Amino acid sequence: MQRLEAPYTSRPEESRGRFVPETESPPRSPFARDRDRIIHSSAFRRLKHKTQVFVYHDGDHYRTRLTHTIEVAQIARSIARALGLDEDLAEALALAHDLGHTPFGHAGERELDHLMKPHGGFDHNAQSLRIVTRLERRYAAFDGLNLTWETLEGLVKHNGPLVNAEGNPIGRYREHGLPEAIIEYAEAHDLALATYASAEAQVAAISDDIAYNAHDIDDGLRAGLFSLIDLGDVPLAGEMLAEVLKAYPDIGMQRTVHETVRRVLSAQVADVLAETKRRAAKHHPRSAEQVRLLGQPLVSFSAQMQEKNRILQQFLAQRMYRHDRVSEIMARARRVVRDLFEAYLGDPSLLPQTWREDSFTDDTSRFARQVCDFIAGMTDRYALDQHKRLFDLDPLFR
Repeated sequence: MQRLEAPYTSRPEESRGRFVPETESPPRSPFARDRDRIIHSSAFRRLKHKTQVFVYHDGDHYRTRLTHTIEVAQIARSIARALGLDEDLAEALALAHDLGHTPFGHAGERELDHLMKPHGGFDHNAQSLRIVTRLERRYAAFDGLNLTWETLEGLVKHNGPLVNAEGNPIGRYREHGLPEAIIEYAEAHDLALATYASAEAQVAAISDDIAYNAHDIDDGLRAGLFSLIDLGDVPLAGEMLAEVLKAYPDIGMQRTVHETVRRVLSAQVADVLAETKRRAAKHHPRSAEQVRLLGQPLVSFSAQMQEKNRILQQFLAQRMYRHDRVSEIMARARRVVRDLFEAYLGDPSLLPQTWREDSFTDDTSRFARQVCDFIAGMTDRYALDQHKRLFDLDPLFR
């Protein structure tokens, strides 16, 4: 059966191309080629040992950045297929969305941002852009991965415009301005920062939310940070749990958890499909460009699901992300990042040879950014090993 294509899909033959022109590689489309380059990048491989909430040696069953990314890509591809969008672009964006994350999850990011305040701060979206446009050095003809304009646009703008029509930063960048990496790249290769991204980018972004909402329930239960009973009064999770207990009262804890999480995922996906189709019917976008100029997201949860997710996120923040056990480990993780940063900044000879060849010790901010790039690319395990090597101390986790 032939798949129906939405009129507002991103068509690879209409791509705005790559910063460095290349001969195409049939039978792959440009977006499929982007996806393949992301999968084969060293930054993607390192996601295997980067964590989200738990440090890598807490257990083999918790999600890492890599397993989370694969789950997001699966959701994104399913939604894109159901909406008649370009699956390769949606998948490429889902696979790339976490490339810029540091070791130790958000704790590592917060510490690097604090340490880099005098030098422009740290932002994982900007770091993702740096990785795919500069830091990956695998190809003879260019630095980075030389991805298509549509993939780069989606990577930077998947959560919405970064500036208003006058060019002033908005949203999360309103107070401190745009990261330098985004400013520099956009000056050379205009990413239309005042518009929304494609529907495929919006699909990747909302798939990230869906995966977080469902799978953090699974990991939190597995870690014993809260119990199934605690979910009873939480909208969405509690509703799905009640359905499972009614239909299968005797299936045991493990299957009950999985069935609940599966239904939470399915409910969110169904809601996104229904709401996006409703918005498409209302606004009638006839091209990918009209999606960008719509002035609001096309791909979205309904207002009711947004509220349920808000309460679920509030529950997870209180019972999981700010749990004493998690907070203690993350405080120690921040110390590891801080110690490494200060050591490398104070003595460039401690850096590996490949990172010493370009040590701009006469330009403090430039060198600090180089140290930041090195640390941000570390896995949890490598960061702990380097800390033990430099300080001859147990890496703070026993």
